[in-house]
This record gives sequence, structure tokens and C-alpha cells, in this order.
Amino acid sequence: MKFLKLLLLVTTFIYAGFGNVKSDFLSADKAFKVTATQKGENIEAKIVIADKVHITADTLKVLVISPEKEELSVKLPKAHEHNGDMVYEKEILFKIPLKEIYDVTSDDYTLAINFSGCSDKGICYNPQSRTFKFKGNPNPTSTWDKIKNALNQANPMAIVDILIHESSFFIIFLFLIMGLLLALTPCIFPMIPILSSIIVSQQSEDERPSAFKGFMVSLVYVLSMAITYTLVGVISGMLGADIQGAMQNPWVLTSFAIMFFALALSLFGYYEIQLPSSWQSKINSISDNAQGSGIVGTAIMGFLSAFIIGPCVAPPLAGAVIFISQTGDALLGGLALFAMSMGMGLPLLLVGAGAGKFMPRPGGWMTAVSQTFGVVMLGLSIFMLGKVISAETTILLWSLLFMGTAFYMGVFNDSSNRKGIAKLLNLLAFIFLIYGALLFIGYLSGAKSVFNPLEKFTSTKVLSVSSTKEAGEDKSRLGYSIARLKAEVASSKKPVVVDFRKKSCASCDELERDTFPDEAVKKELERFTFITIDVSENTADDKALMKYYHIWGTPNIIFFDKENNPLPEKTLSGFLNAEKFAKHLKSM
Repeated sequence: MKFLKLLLLVTTFIYAGFGNVKSDFLSADKAFKVTATQKGENIEAKIVIADKVHITADTLKVLVISPEKEELSVKLPKAHEHNGDMVYEKEILFKIPLKEIYDVTSDDYTLAINFSGCSDKGICYNPQSRTFKFKGNPNPTSTWDKIKNALNQANPMAIVDILIHESSFFIIFLFLIMGLLLALTPCIFPMIPILSSIIVSQQSEDERPSAFKGFMVSLVYVLSMAITYTLVGVISGMLGADIQGAMQNPWVLTSFAIMFFALALSLFGYYEIQLPSSWQSKINSISDNAQGSGIVGTAIMGFLSAFIIGPCVAPPLAGAVIFISQTGDALLGGLALFAMSMGMGLPLLLVGAGAGKFMPRPGGWMTAVSQTFGVVMLGLSIFMLGKVISAETTILLWSLLFMGTAFYMGVFNDSSNRKGIAKLLNLLAFIFLIYGALLFIGYLSGAKSVFNPLEKFTSTKVLSVSSTKEAGEDKSRLGYSIARLKAEVASSKKPVVVDFRKKSCASCDELERDTFPDEAVKKELERFTFITIDVSENTADDKALMKYYHIWGTPNIIFFDKENNPLPEKTLSGFLNAEKFAKHLKSM
């Protein structure tokens, strides 16, 4: 009994002495009252902050957390200084534009408002998060937006989703629009000098080409390129074969490089590429003298050009191939790819017609133009060889090209009599000489990047680049099967990223050289288990694995969540720079 009285006395003392202290602090729910209401084109958010409590400004974040996670860019009110920190007090009002949210998702979503705050009485609350559920966009994303998003995401499954849910006529129209969008990217730029050089090489000696002839030459070029993509897509879809990968075979690439080199020598005037005279007569009569003897050469160049810009069209091409393989509708898939190619070729048709109309009369300038395009062809030859030979040898070839071009332009000739643009050309020749010399120094030092020849002297990331190259030769990347990959994914406690690559895949090397070593990418990848699979040997297991995960060609990157579920909507096809790849990882 005495013990119970003593216990009661102690308890009373504790409550008497400390009860008032506990009551001075508000719970987090009372200290921060958060509401979010949709009004018009915005969600109006309000945070009411209790007296003598504040929120640290840089902790206030607004996010969509489902169905996808993405931080939103929201204009917040101006904070004020408090004990050296920027804070909010009393009340915060801000608007969240629905457009920002609908750019992330059109489905029903969950909005989160995160922040951290403290009481002036000496306590800081745990980080707070308030979530609110809202209905999705009542006017779903237009097909046009779907196309743009699919191209930006480099996700072939997004293309497949468009194909499956639209009519045949509309699918063909969509791919035409997709081609026009691709034509607005830098992908099409390498084709312009190639086409221009073809038009120049076929120009008559005594008269300027007509707009009609220029257009017809470009039409043959674009049609050849379009037919190439169509055949590659249809055959790959029906057979499940990686034809684009086969076109990256070293023997094929070397053949392409030799063809560009031969065309360059022709443009320099060492010889003339043409068909036998009997063939020329027949072609001339059939085409009514529109193309001349260059129709076959133009078609061949269009065929070769299709593989130069192959990485740019990887997502829509892969999407069409997967659609064909799943539905068996090769006709629709082929027509879609043909429409896409013609859309991409529209600027080239304009270039062809314009070259014929606006090119000045023949004269000595044509020799200089032909030689200029000859240099371009040599550059394209080195570009193709660069996918086969070592990076060091590629740098050596580029250095010889730049220095040789400088000498060809007369960099050390007397320039005192030169005027106007001739002075600028002399300056350009001098720049070529300096850059060529820097490339040669880079070659001697073991540099691997044409754009950073002095990396061995200046770069702090050389170790990470070289380690990536060594990893590219790692034998553990070979011999994967469906069972092996599933086992490794199941054993991971993190989400999984799986990178499919080949030794002869230039875009794969770019990913490993430029994207994966990036600091922002490496930081994001810490949340994932990263697996690289080399399918260069094209074994039965390799084929089965790629077919199982609907992968066509390389590079392809697939994702799994923490529960080992594949995420086809996150699949990436083709090269992605570090910024886009890091953003893609952040969304998971």
C-alpha cells in the first residue's frame, strides 16, 4: 500500500513538473494544415502554419507520386529570412497548373506536398507529406501529344500502343507525322550534303539543272531510303530477325565506308562513276532525261543513308517491328514505315527542288563545290569505319582529314591578294589545321573522343571512361538465358535496369562512353541493380531472350520494379544522352 502511494506521488510530480512543457508543442497535424482543391485550370494549395512555427523554404516540394513519380515545377511565394534561413510563416498560397500534371499523366493521380518545419520553441518536426487524390484529365492526351511523347521517351512500346488502338488509315497518317517530326531533328542534317553532292555531280556542263530534275533526283534518293526502312521493318517483324543489327556487321560497315570513299574520289575528279553507255541510253529514255545516268547511284546512296541515321529512327522502327511480330500485319506495318520515311524525306525533296532552281550557272565554282562534298564523303567514310576500328585509329583518320583539307585549301599560300570570302576561307583552313593537329596529339596520347582530343591532359573522368571500355569486354555479360536473367532480377532487392548491347553497335558504345559514366546518371543508378547483357554472339539463348522481352535490335534498356515485374512502358530503344536518361530514371 505504501508502494502504491509512493508511485502515485511520483506520477503526480512528473505531470506537475513536465506536463506544461509537453502541452506547449503542437502535433504536426495541428501545426500544419494543408488543403488542395481543383479550381479551373489549377489546383489551389494552401498551408496554414500555426503561430511560432515555420516551414523551411527549400524543403517545400510538389510531386505527382502515382501513377508515375515526377516533381513539378511550381511557382511558390517569396520566403523571408528567419535566423539565417529562408522560411514561410502563417500561411502559404500557391497554384499548381493542371497542364504541369497532365504532362506527366492523364490518368487519375495522387498529388503530394512535402515539406519540413520547426517550432520557435526548439523542436523540428519530422519531414511531412500530405497526399491528395484527383481525377485524371477529362480531355485525354491527343494522339499528336502521344506521338511526341513516344518519340521523346524513345519507348517502342508506346509506339505499339498507338498502333494497336488506332485505325489503319490513321496509323499511316500518324507515322507520316512522326516522320515529319523526325525531319525537324538533327538526324536529317547529314543527308543534306549527301543529296546536294549527288545533284552537283550530275549537273550538266552547259546549263543549270532545272527544279524538276533536282526534285526527281531527290525523289529517287528519298524513295530508296524509304524502301530500305520498309523492307528492314517488315522482314524483321515477320522473321523476328535483328536485320538492323546485321547491318552493323563490320564487313557491311566497311563496304559502306569503301563506297563513300569511292564516291569522294569521284567528286575530286579522279574518275567518273557511271553506267555503261547502253544502260544510260535505256535509263534516259525511260526517265525522259530527268535523272540521267545517276539514277542507280542515287538509289544506292539513299540505301546507304538509311543506315547512317538508323539510331535516330530506332524507336518508331522498333515499335513497328514489334507491332508486325505481334499482329502479323506486315502490310500495315510496312505502309506505316514507308509513310514515316517519306515524312522524314520531305525536307530533302525541298532541298532537291531548291538546288535545281537556285543554283547559279555552271562554272569554276562547281569544281570547288564538288571537292567540298568530296571532303564530306571522306568524313562519312571515316564515320562508318569508326564503328568498326578502334577509337584511337578513328581519331588519327579524322586528324589526317582535317589537316589534309587545310593543305588542300592552301593554308600556307600567300593570302595578301585574297579578298572578301577568300580571306575567311583561309581562316577556316587555318582552324582545320589547328584542330587536325590537336587530333593528332590526341591520337598520340591515347584519347578516344574526337570532340575532346586533349582529354588525357584535362579530363577528370578518364578512369571512368576506360573502366567502361573494359566492362564492355567483360565475359560475364555473355551467356544470358531467360532463366538466368529472371534469377538475377528475383535476387535483387532494388529495381533493375537491364542494358542489351552488341560489340558492333556504335550507339551501345556511346551509351557506355558518354551516358552511363555521367555523374547525375551514376547517382540515379545507385537506386537500381544494373545488368548488362551482350548479345553479340546471337546464340539461341540470346534470340529467345530478346523475343521474350519484345526487344528488336540494340541498344535496348528494359526495367523491372522492386517486385520483379517488367515495366514495358519504361523501355528505351536507341541512344539517349545523359540528361534524358537521368530524367527517365528519376521518374521511376
